[in-house]
Amino acid sequence: MTDSEEKGVRLQKFLASAGVCSRRAGEEMILSGLVKVNGKTITELGTRIDPEKDVVLVKGKNVTIQDQYVYIALNKPAGFVTSCSHPGEKIVLDLVNAGTRIFPVGRLDKDSTGLLILTNDGRIHHRLSHPSFDHEKEYEVTVKKEVTDSELKQMETGIILEGRMTRPARVIRLSYNSFNITLKEGRNRQIRKMAECLGHKVTRLHRIRFSDIRIGSLEPGNWRYLSELEKKALLLKLGLSITKEKPHNKNIKI
Repeated sequence: MTDSEEKGVRLQKFLASAGVCSRRAGEEMILSGLVKVNGKTITELGTRIDPEKDVVLVKGKNVTIQDQYVYIALNKPAGFVTSCSHPGEKIVLDLVNAGTRIFPVGRLDKDSTGLLILTNDGRIHHRLSHPSFDHEKEYEVTVKKEVTDSELKQMETGIILEGRMTRPARVIRLSYNSFNITLKEGRNRQIRKMAECLGHKVTRLHRIRFSDIRIGSLEPGNWRYLSELEKKALLLKLGLSITKEKPHNKNIKI
């Protein structure tokens, strides 16, 4: 039987569609033995299910497809981990009570602050997070000592990190030791590592924009739903429908 002839939905895609987590995090949950289907623990990533008939449990809790997509902007304070679960740490989900399962799109370091998008729409995670889609992320950065014009220019044109050049960025000076930087990629701790390469220590890293979504006047620790205009513009940019459809159990190619 070919992939297109197989019935059902891949389990990790179902978990993302249900708003449990991103598809990648769903794969990790499956491999860790945290997911059961009809009472049986599943550890194979190729497993397919019928969302209308099969009973799926994650950590003992029943999972179903939510009726509506939810999109939330959070002003993340320092000290919170961008994760759905991190024992012993405060997580960003502790700050949001949306009445449905949501997960963060992309990451902000524990010590970083600013705009974070949370949603139950598993479709958008890869399209917003992967650098191939060229979505801009804008930050305000403060370093411990004065930063020179030549150093800002280096960050703008590119710096070699771990054997690979960073993509060109847009950099604007804000003060003698602070600047605004807009990236189209999001490598692990990229801005902090770029600054370290130039002998600087970042003391404040604050994201103010993700794609066309801006943090505006949102206070630290507060959140809001995206406006209808913001949602429509975002989904249009991603080439996605605003309408949520439940997956069917026939001839679905995942």
